[in-house]
Amino acid sequence: MFGNYLIGLREGLEASLVVCILIAYLVKTGRRDALKPIWIGIGVAVGVALAFGAGLEFGSQELTFEAQEALGGSLSVLAVGLVTWMVFWMRRTARHLKAELHGKLDAALQMGTGALVATAFLAVGREGLETALFVWASVRASSDGTYAPLVGVLLGLLTAVFLGWLFYRGALKINLAKFFTWTGGMLVVVAAGVLAYGVHDLQEARFLGGLADKAFDISATIPPDSWYGTLLKGVFNFQPDPTVLQVTVWALYLIPTLALFLAPIGSGPSVRVKKQKATDEKAEAEASAETTA
Repeated sequence: MFGNYLIGLREGLEASLVVCILIAYLVKTGRRDALKPIWIGIGVAVGVALAFGAGLEFGSQELTFEAQEALGGSLSVLAVGLVTWMVFWMRRTARHLKAELHGKLDAALQMGTGALVATAFLAVGREGLETALFVWASVRASSDGTYAPLVGVLLGLLTAVFLGWLFYRGALKINLAKFFTWTGGMLVVVAAGVLAYGVHDLQEARFLGGLADKAFDISATIPPDSWYGTLLKGVFNFQPDPTVLQVTVWALYLIPTLALFLAPIGSGPSVRVKKQKATDEKAEAEASAETTA
């Protein structure tokens, strides 16, 4: 449940921040007349995300077992790819998100109502579709026959909306760069579990082999129906009897991805800095040569 709560919180907070930035900018610049198109765009984006999630859930129920597993596994892999791109993108652009949205909103204000609706729809819709896909894949991976995973997601989304409201009111200040770094790192761990589960689905669909090749089996030590087994599954999508391929894919994704994500941004001199330094050194050498001559 915690893993799904984290997904709802992390993804929902991004969308909430986008909404807060758009609305606050219009209010502060005296363009309250543009709020209605913005809310229309936001409403359409939320509706499309909900419809997409419902389509994934109810549409897959009409398929055969193998087709369901193939679809679930493929979408899990896609969801992990999208969420990985998203956490890296947000870590890199969190500090400049406000300026970027302000620029897009200024351009939309000049173009009219339709552009405002499109700006809000695109800004929130991308987050909504990513969230719907990853939430569906994660809930499917950690489902234990109860509503706990879905409840975790909903609580995370509600928390995100509340935090977004506090941001808008100026009652809460958080270092967003650090927040998205820590939550992004935890989300990478959750994504590794979703990816492993997706591989298992593809094995059950007979798209990948090795279903009978177990890496280990500790079901007797950590029963899946025990409280701690349920906790591990809910947080990390832990499986007590994974296949060799699942463990291999999990490790190959988690270790390098987490290492790259946690590496300091700009830990070395940029190409631009290096070029400038080389140019300065060349100029100094030429000046020195001229002086000597």
